[in-house]
Formats: sequence, structure tokens, C-alpha cells
Amino acid sequence: MQFTKDDLAAAHALVTASMPPTPQHEWPLLAERTGARVIVKHENHTPTGSFKVRGALTFIDWLTRTHPEVRGICTATRGNHGQGQAWAATRAGLTAKVYVPRGNSTEKNAAMRAFGAELVEFGEDFDTAREEAYRVAAEEGLFIVPPFHEELVRGVATYGYELFSAHPDLEAVYVPIGCGSGICGTILARDALGAGAEVIGVVSEGAPTAKLSAEAGRPVATDSARTFADGMAVRVPVPEALAIYGTGAARILTVSDAEVAEAIRACYADTHNLAEGAGAAPLAALMQERERMAGRKVAVILCGGNIDREWFLTILAGGVPAV
Repeated sequence: MQFTKDDLAAAHALVTASMPPTPQHEWPLLAERTGARVIVKHENHTPTGSFKVRGALTFIDWLTRTHPEVRGICTATRGNHGQGQAWAATRAGLTAKVYVPRGNSTEKNAAMRAFGAELVEFGEDFDTAREEAYRVAAEEGLFIVPPFHEELVRGVATYGYELFSAHPDLEAVYVPIGCGSGICGTILARDALGAGAEVIGVVSEGAPTAKLSAEAGRPVATDSARTFADGMAVRVPVPEALAIYGTGAARILTVSDAEVAEAIRACYADTHNLAEGAGAAPLAALMQERERMAGRKVAVILCGGNIDREWFLTILAGGVPAV
């Protein structure tokens, strides 16, 4: 998979017809904290509070053009992908059935319903919910929206298009990895625009499948994916995504839930922005690499701000949410 600059410009025009570009701000307090010049790409400032809506817009546009007979979609999510799909699908006149694991974020669940999703809780984790979504889609004649698809990635890559267009001199970008659309979109946007930044992936130590797979050069599933950073809570890697980030990422770092909680506190103190777990993971990784990145111009992708209030209160009080 690869995109040209024109591919991304067309996707950007489509996305920004429905939402404004998100800001990329340089924050001096983050510079004091990390020793680097830090640009934050604020994907928490989209209509659904996360970057996933970009891919939903391009995917649903592609779906309605190429499969006009389709009347509804089905997908699985931990929350942000489902919000984006429900928002874009219902705007296009489609139904949206969304599967989440039991015990999923109550506030993300409420948001998905508000955006028009028929929400179904199934299984103990994302990957089990995903398998059920595929089964039900086939049974009910719904179009399955996978976690990774060229049209999803083309839409997601528009945040990288914005970021590298505004800051072509970036030296490094930190991106969290769940199923992989975010990091792959960032890599492909960098390459399409001829930027020179390293792209550094970030995973949770409780869900390291992407790191293990990249190091092994093949998909390596894990037995569990326990982390409050639910956007990274994936057990089974996507081979198509691995083919891109396995070679396109400079390295993949592991962060603990305690480090992510500290990064959420830092983000709030230094920028007064709310970051969910996956949204703060890039900053947590940059804080790990303070010495390595001293004096360099880097970006962190604040991929979403959809964190439940009770978890955020626990974090502000100095704790780490239990899962």
C-alpha cells in the first residue's frame, strides 16, 4: 500500500468538507518537560474526539460509491473507530451495528449510541468482539468494516498530511499502535510528502503484539491485552499493517500503564488538553527518550481524548486505573 501526494490531497478535501483540519501546536511547557521542541497533533479536536473519524469519512464515501446496494455496516471497536463509523454511516443513510467487548468504556459506549450505533456487547476483549462482528455481518447481510483497510488508512493519513505539510522539518513523530491504521497512515503520509522524520511506534507493555510482531518479522499474537489504554488493547496483529510499520517504523517502544497515566497528567498540566490512554502514550514514549531527543523537533500524536471521567479522576489523583 502506498499513496501519492495527490491521493492524500483528494482524501483531505473529502475529510475537511465535513470537519476542519485539527491544530498542531508547539507547547513550551512540554519542551521544558521533555527537552525537545514538541508539536502536538490534536486529533482530540475532531467531531468524535479522535482521529478515527477521518478514516470513517473516506471509507463510507468509498462504500456508498462502490456498493450502492449496501444498507448497513457492522464493525468492532473499543470506542473511537465505532464512533467514527456510526457518525459517518448514519450521515450517509446507513445503519451501523457496532460490537464492543463486555466491560468496555461506558462513556465511549454512550457516545457511539448517540452517534447512531446499534451497540452490542460481546466477548472479553476486542479480538473476540471482532470475530463475532464478522460472523453477524455475514449472517445479516451487513457490510463488514475491518479494523484495517486501504480507504480507512487513506483517510487517517490526512492528519499526517496536515502535520508534515505544516512542519516538514520534523525529526521524529511518536504514534500509538492498536490495529495499525494510525501509524501506517503516518508512515505513508511521510513518504508521500518526502518528509524525513523517524516514525516511532508506541505500544502498551500489556498489549505488545505489534512490537513482538515487528521484531519477529511475522504476526505474533498474545494471550491477553490488559491495559487501560484501550485504543492499544489488541491481541492479534493485522498482517497488512505489520507489512507497513514493520519496516517503516524506526523503532517501537513499550510504555507501562503508570507511564501513560503520568503522561495524561503531563498533557493536562502543560496543555490543558484531555488525552485518553492511547492519546498520551506517544508523550509517555517521548518522556522515556528525553536524553535521545534533547534539542530535536518532534511531534506526538494525541490521537484521542475520550477517557471516562472516573479513570481521569483516578489519574489526576496520582493513581493508575485498574483493568
